[in-house]
Amino acid sequence: MSFREVKSMLRMINIDMDDDYAYKLFKECDHSSDERLEGRELEEFCRRLLRRPELEELFGRYSGEDCVLSAEELRDFLRDQGEDASLGQAHAIIRTYELNEKARQQDLMTLDGFMMYLLSAAGDILNQEHTKVHQDMSQPLCHYFISSSHNTYLTRNQIGGTSSTEAYVRALMAGCRCVELDCWEGSDGEPIVYHGHTLTSKILFRDVIESIRDYAFKQSPYPVILSLENHCGLEQQATMARHMKAILGDMLLTQPLEGQDPHELPSPELKGKVLVKGKKLPEPWHEPRGVTSLPDPEEEEEEEEEEEEEKLQERSNRRSLQSLQEIKPLQAKDASQVALELSAVVVYCQAVPFPGLAHALRHPRPCEMSSFSERKARKLIKEAGPALVRYNARQLSRVYPLGLKMTSSNYNPQEMWNVGCQLVALNFQTPGYEMDLNAGRFLGNGCCGYVLKPPCLRSPPGEAPRRLALHVTVISAQQLPKLNRDKGSSIVDPFVRVEVHGVPADCARQQTRHKLNNGFNPRWEETLSFQLRAPDLALVRFVVEDYDSTSCNDFVGQFTLPLGSMREGYRHIHLLSKDGASLSPATLFVHVRCKSL
Repeated sequence: MSFREVKSMLRMINIDMDDDYAYKLFKECDHSSDERLEGRELEEFCRRLLRRPELEELFGRYSGEDCVLSAEELRDFLRDQGEDASLGQAHAIIRTYELNEKARQQDLMTLDGFMMYLLSAAGDILNQEHTKVHQDMSQPLCHYFISSSHNTYLTRNQIGGTSSTEAYVRALMAGCRCVELDCWEGSDGEPIVYHGHTLTSKILFRDVIESIRDYAFKQSPYPVILSLENHCGLEQQATMARHMKAILGDMLLTQPLEGQDPHELPSPELKGKVLVKGKKLPEPWHEPRGVTSLPDPEEEEEEEEEEEEEKLQERSNRRSLQSLQEIKPLQAKDASQVALELSAVVVYCQAVPFPGLAHALRHPRPCEMSSFSERKARKLIKEAGPALVRYNARQLSRVYPLGLKMTSSNYNPQEMWNVGCQLVALNFQTPGYEMDLNAGRFLGNGCCGYVLKPPCLRSPPGEAPRRLALHVTVISAQQLPKLNRDKGSSIVDPFVRVEVHGVPADCARQQTRHKLNNGFNPRWEETLSFQLRAPDLALVRFVVEDYDSTSCNDFVGQFTLPLGSMREGYRHIHLLSKDGASLSPATLFVHVRCKSL
């Protein structure tokens, strides 16, 4: 095979090697010096290509001089990994991963089998038990973090982006359990969904509900909450209620659960059900024709926030935003009133203006929930953090990004989770570290969209959490992708940063040195250490970047997971792209150790 044919073969097996590195290896194996690899030369090229010196050294520490692992030696390795270290487990691993039939028959593991084992799900940093729902799902909804989306209908930014039912499909398939619908008066009596006062395109409310019906429970069976922001009049509100009932049918929860206190929140075991969050009429009905005027908690909050935000905008920004306000959407004059039909489908998630922490703690009403902008939430955290934790132990709260973020950027969700806010709504259409943290948070319970809050947030103040020391040795990386395939010399100079996101005292980041021109098999062997006061809330984010001395470093890949879902020992990390897609076969190889303090 010529060098060109070898490169073609590598592409076929999904190995995108740097040309310089590949040609250097090609020349070293071309013992006949005829610019071709044949027979043993080609075999040597493939062996050297797949060599993992760090794994050879690890294997050698346990196998001794005979270069094979016995079941007993493999058991010793498993014990050091902190895993089930029985001989039976060692035999099972050899049977599953050993490629050499002769070795397998003798209950021995070769280096190739060992490598296959460590690259499989069994060697992954994510505890595979946590890829399934493993937490107690019988507690009230307020005891869970719930994956939540803001402006779910948008595919891009919130000023001129496209609204699409596809955006709902993507969010639901990513495990999102609370989606937002901004509902406005449409023509022909049909309500529409879009971002009012902006140039975003419009979609029919009916079409959104059909998409939700079709995709709500494909990724997760646990309940979906529809967060309605209503700008429709009584007639189109009634139409909204009719569409939800007709399209969702039995999926739509319209009555409190039998045999349960209607004033207490149900658990996520309400599988296959859709709950509506919206305004509800007081009982008994005092108003004629079953309508009454109620303030819209989120609308009020957003108006107040936007007034505050506008004061901080530069003049040019303010002028452009004020011109956008002139695009008048059709908000009905009677939008502040609530139709009886729409009120009737709101059961457990009644939207109310925030009454203040003191009042809410004295008179808890679990089925009432309030929404806070990120700024209002930060203010509450700063001024009354412990009280907000107690409030969130009894009631649901929703946090959303500031209204005037033209690029639909996100805020750090971790600070909201730290005080127990359940519905921390993010722009799912905007990639970045915030969405990495969100994906990581919900990775740990089968990606079902519900994660049980730590005990200290469910029944505060609770016991002080155990403190931990975390030691991560970054050993090596494998087959990191090229960032710019059009450039001839686009080999990365990679370094690894390990970030801890948790309570403020635990937030920290450390990084390795960078390695020049090696994205194929860079090796660091550097240990990064962290101390954690509240490990139950901590997320660990592994980031690979391309070092640049003259400008910002370029993002290569990342992986984020809860500390509680992270396995100790020698582990591979399968990297993800900026938008969460797999970068296979790109991996990091690390050693993890946690110690109680």
